[in-house]
Amino acid sequence: MNTFLSTNIKTIKGVGTVRAEVLNKELGIFTVADLLSYYPFRYVDRSKYYAISEIDSNSSYIQLKGYVTHIKELGDQRKTRLVATFTDGKEEIELLWFKSVSYFKSNLKLREEIIVFGKPTFFNGKINITHPEVDTVYGRSNAAALEAVYNTTEMMKTRRVESKAIRQTIQNVLTHEQFAVPEIFPAAFCETYKLIPRDKAYKFIHHPPSARHIDAATYRFKFEELFFLQFPFIQQKLKRGDAADGITFGNQNTLFETFCENHLPFALTGAQERVLTEIKSDFCSGKQMNRLLQGDVGSGKTIVAFLSVLMAVDNGYQASLMAPTEILAIQHYIGLKELADKIGIEIGILTGSSKTKERRILHEKLENGQIKLLIGTHALIEDVVKFKNLGLTIIDEQHRFGVAQRAKLMDKGKLNPHVLVMTATPIPRTLAMSVYGDLDYSVIDEMPAGRKAIRTAHRFGFAREKVWAFIKEEIAKGRQAYVVYPLIEESETLHYKDLNNGFDQLLAYFPRPEYQVEMLHGKMKPAEKEAKMKDFSDGKTHILVSTTVIEVGINVPNASIMVIESSEKFGLSQLHQLRGRVGRGAEQSYCILLSNKNLSENAQTRLKAMVNTTSGFELSEIDMQLRGFGDIAGTRQSGLDQLTLASLSTDAPIAEEARKAIIALLEVDPELSEHQNLKKHMSMRQGHKAWEKIA
Repeated sequence: MNTFLSTNIKTIKGVGTVRAEVLNKELGIFTVADLLSYYPFRYVDRSKYYAISEIDSNSSYIQLKGYVTHIKELGDQRKTRLVATFTDGKEEIELLWFKSVSYFKSNLKLREEIIVFGKPTFFNGKINITHPEVDTVYGRSNAAALEAVYNTTEMMKTRRVESKAIRQTIQNVLTHEQFAVPEIFPAAFCETYKLIPRDKAYKFIHHPPSARHIDAATYRFKFEELFFLQFPFIQQKLKRGDAADGITFGNQNTLFETFCENHLPFALTGAQERVLTEIKSDFCSGKQMNRLLQGDVGSGKTIVAFLSVLMAVDNGYQASLMAPTEILAIQHYIGLKELADKIGIEIGILTGSSKTKERRILHEKLENGQIKLLIGTHALIEDVVKFKNLGLTIIDEQHRFGVAQRAKLMDKGKLNPHVLVMTATPIPRTLAMSVYGDLDYSVIDEMPAGRKAIRTAHRFGFAREKVWAFIKEEIAKGRQAYVVYPLIEESETLHYKDLNNGFDQLLAYFPRPEYQVEMLHGKMKPAEKEAKMKDFSDGKTHILVSTTVIEVGINVPNASIMVIESSEKFGLSQLHQLRGRVGRGAEQSYCILLSNKNLSENAQTRLKAMVNTTSGFELSEIDMQLRGFGDIAGTRQSGLDQLTLASLSTDAPIAEEARKAIIALLEVDPELSEHQNLKKHMSMRQGHKAWEKIA
């Protein structure tokens, strides 16, 4: 057994109890294994020494050799700073410390040759370096030319556990007589996929001899991360392909063909036809379908889902459609009932607010097969809900449900029902393949004909009344508008516009009875929410003032304006979803992003992206670069938070290589009986990072 990697860090030279507590609390580092997995975020070249005369306003981190000529402590007892005059023998700069003043005052020696490293700044015409690293020439004699830099917190800096301390501690680990790292892949595997040994990878990433060594180590760990991210999904998919028999839908297509020939409200796009062909192929395969259907807002996923339902009904089966919110379930029911009535099939709706009497009737019709499609929320997975012959399960906005909920709905069928999960949140293909690797993947990447691109504009809050005047112009043309707020009530801590105050302001500007302005939010009773939505859908309400409860599924083709207040508060995915509530008719639609004038760089990038593109797929790539991949589409629970070095936005080729490796490995050794170290590693990843226990 290898016990060194599980060693408590406080026993490592240079750590001790105090530093160990800081690393425990601030970084979650408890063992040697944790420490080795805390990778540098950049490297600096310490081989070059600059002259002070070479420093200019564009200089980044620099290294100087020289000595201190004067030291003075300024300020009072409450707040002091240390100022040291440093020279390279020709010119002078100032070194400043606002923290650890007493330490540097005691340890800096006049005219002793030292090496200073830091980022220069200019103040009042003088060059200074604040909180530089300081070494004696002797202390740097055996140091690497490329030096690792580690992220630290403010608390760590005050306790003098900075990047230098972490670097020295890791060096002590790497040179420890008991240092050993078990390999988890066979030698032949590493050779095939060009992976350097694991122990060398740790040495090279923390103490690199050259940039080439950093690249090799980084590739090894990125490959590992993407391998273990995708492994359980691919393993599950391959096992399912071997074991899960499914319902075979034959060539009975009476309802399907009748609807397509006589009642289809618009011509299908090529993308919709392609996806339907993929679904039909699954239905006829004899294996259970497990397919992810991804499509941008307004791309026509719902009609594809309904046509899939008709294939099930044609073959004597029922279908279910589960939505994450009651409003979305109601919207689906209203829209699909209109289509179902045209061909004489009965559909039902079941939500948390369904009355007892309604439930009793619905359960009876469901069990005798009279209801062909049941639409609902989480209420669908209740034990009392029983189908006569469930053949197809559709889950809308898949990322809002857990795997267990999906499985419970599937269990309602006698034989494994086919599963279609849908999302309107655009996900980059690499992310979809990794996070939903247990599902086959379809995408509707084409918008219906006749739709005009939504025009998006960004305006600051002082232009609000001009925006309202524009809404009046659109209402005069017979259009409707949404105004969305991030908060229901005013907050003392969050400086964003709120629904209650905004509603009052809009009522003053759009007086009744000339204008009908209504409010909608998630805290309302279901019946009240349904009534508000129906009035807006029927055109009785001119302006719907809402929270993000209308983010998905609301379809009112006559609504042409979406105003989003405090738009800087929202992520790109949510902004795009909200914008997708308009642009559903033939008329020109608009999305206006109102924001505070003081915006972070990240917020500016998001709002600029919204103005420049209407493509959800392009926005998803930008979103993934801005905030990582773990938060996109609610996928953090899928293991993406385990990615430290790898990025699905930039490392797609490595992800694909890892995917190929997994498939090749599982084809010859599905139970990992010949890969015991890998098998142990996989099982240990379920809990704490205890991979160091591998023999």
